[in-house]
Amino acid sequence: MNFVNKKETNWCLNLGSLIVGVENKLKKTSKTKIAAVYSTALFDAAKDAGCLDKVLQDVKKLQVLAAENSDLVKYFSCPLWSEEDKVSVLDKIAKISGIGKETLSCLKVMSENNRMGNLGLMLDEFLELYYKENNIVEINVETVCKLSAAQDKKLQKTLEEFLAKKVVLNYIINPSIMGGLRITYGSQMFDDTLATKINYLEKLMKGK
Repeated sequence: MNFVNKKETNWCLNLGSLIVGVENKLKKTSKTKIAAVYSTALFDAAKDAGCLDKVLQDVKKLQVLAAENSDLVKYFSCPLWSEEDKVSVLDKIAKISGIGKETLSCLKVMSENNRMGNLGLMLDEFLELYYKENNIVEINVETVCKLSAAQDKKLQKTLEEFLAKKVVLNYIINPSIMGGLRITYGSQMFDDTLATKINYLEKLMKGK
């Protein structure tokens, strides 16, 4: 079934054509590479259409939706459900969540080609492309409790000045660190946690 019909925009037609053109080459390809094909197609098409920021918001909404509904991907991967039913569900999700037509078209093509099992990877790959395009760095910050708005703003400003890039902070609540912060950026880590300091002191004492 072709979900990109004549009534849809040229954006949809181009996206569908691009993906269909490479599908035959993906039979024995890894999930990561398959996800990259869809994320790149979505990114390039959204960029050409001037709606990258809108699609970014769609991607973040889908990440939350997938995390809160673990059976969602399983549903779309189930061969017992017809493509018509799956498309209907996608339309309802888009309407309720405010997903744009660009992202929805990509999801429909993925469903048609039985690639929804790669949804999570595709969303992650899209974020990486967006961050790279906009010189943004994603940083994980472990804390004992949620930071205040003022603390969050100060930390973000400090990191942006240090890295000379825009940053997106992903906070992880981790009581085991006991206090302080553990910041991870790529392969680098800054550990100023109380747990690490205590562990260091214990080693010094044992050394004596």
